Amino acid sequence: MSDLDIQIPTAFDPFADANAEDAGAGAKEYVHIRIQQRNGRKSLTTVQGLKKEFSYNKILKDLKKEFCCNGTVVQDPELGKVIQLQGDQRKNVSTFLVQAGIVKKDSIKIHGF
Repeated sequence: MSDLDIQIPTAFDPFADANAEDAGAGAKEYVHIRIQQRNGRKSLTTVQGLKKEFSYNKILKDLKKEFCCNGTVVQDPELGKVIQLQGDQRKNVSTFLVQAGIVKKDSIKIHGF
């Protein structure tokens, strides 16, 4: 029995390598543009993931003026600040953010139907 090395299995994390790779220089911060269905034909567009140094209220003011819709900035405990706009403004918001130079086109993720 002394010749055998008995090893007690330890906790194995199969995603440890994947998490280590994501934390490196290859990690990318995306801006997520989503649509949420309300009641009937009403919908809500949310924008999250913008950098914290931007003034969310100024961006919201320009978006509201550009697209003739109402909106607000909501503080979420998990996601941080989220911009909400009335209607389906996904394409409009993505082109606006790229043209204004706030984010690059390849760092925008559009979710929805």
